[in-house]
Amino acid sequence: MTSKLEQLRSMTTVVADTGDIEAVARLKPVDCTTNPTIVLKALGSPAFADKVKEAISWGRKQGGQDDAVVTAVADRMAIDVGAALAAIVPGRVSTEVDADLSFDTQGSIAKAHQIIAAYKDRGIERERILIKLASTWEGIRAAEILQTEGIDCNLTLLFSQAQAIACAQAKVFLISPFVGRILDWHKKSTGQDYTAETDPGVVSVRQIYNYYKANGISTIVMGASFRNVGEIEALAGCDRLTISPNLLDELDKDTGKLDRKLTPETFNAEPMQSLDEKQFRWMLNEDQMATEKLSDGIRLFAKDLVALRTMVKKELTQAAA
Repeated sequence: MTSKLEQLRSMTTVVADTGDIEAVARLKPVDCTTNPTIVLKALGSPAFADKVKEAISWGRKQGGQDDAVVTAVADRMAIDVGAALAAIVPGRVSTEVDADLSFDTQGSIAKAHQIIAAYKDRGIERERILIKLASTWEGIRAAEILQTEGIDCNLTLLFSQAQAIACAQAKVFLISPFVGRILDWHKKSTGQDYTAETDPGVVSVRQIYNYYKANGISTIVMGASFRNVGEIEALAGCDRLTISPNLLDELDKDTGKLDRKLTPETFNAEPMQSLDEKQFRWMLNEDQMATEKLSDGIRLFAKDLVALRTMVKKELTQAAA
């Protein structure tokens, strides 16, 4: 019997949620996703030691240690991680727009253009990159504009149907509904344990998937943020799933039968919905879990972005001493 990982590959595009070069080379995902947390962890590994030194040396030549230089060096390091992953995977690498731009449409667009240009300078075309944006109203609007420019987007920190509907309206390329963080909130809120079938994160992704397929929406659904393999197995058949290396390894070692749970041909009919800004904000506000987890996710990513920039500033200061 083949492993559950191989069975999953036959029905779902498997994506690695990591910046671990060795793990990506070993597990052979189609795509890779990154975020500020993953980038920060990757840059602390021996695999990127030379790239960190190179970026710091480049920064020293830019004329000082001001905030603009620090930001430019941090951006360069993030692209280093993405470029290394792009050299391994056959598909796409997701690179995130700064979390502190989550409520700035024009700033997000400008940063996306910078990211695409930085990859192009390394010989990596936009067709290999997904720009990650938080699923705020402003992030979705930025994605809508970027999509018309031929820049495909991955809308992350997605916890609700309202966000999924707005992303579909904006014709974004891909959404990343977060399974595990939804489960975390409900376990803390209710004190209950959940099976894979009753897991609120799994239920949420299944509902979004059904809505998209019922209405012929082409936006890709990529489940993310998994806490256990049970959640992954419960979403087998989803368009894509982005999975951490430890859970990919667990699936690879299991030779049990994996049943397909989702298929684009089987869905319950649902009416297409359309949301304006007021409706979006109200629906999101009425969903306490989604409101709290979106805000919390932005803060956590912003914290790791600050940590990266702090590290860069320290290295630049030491290099100047």
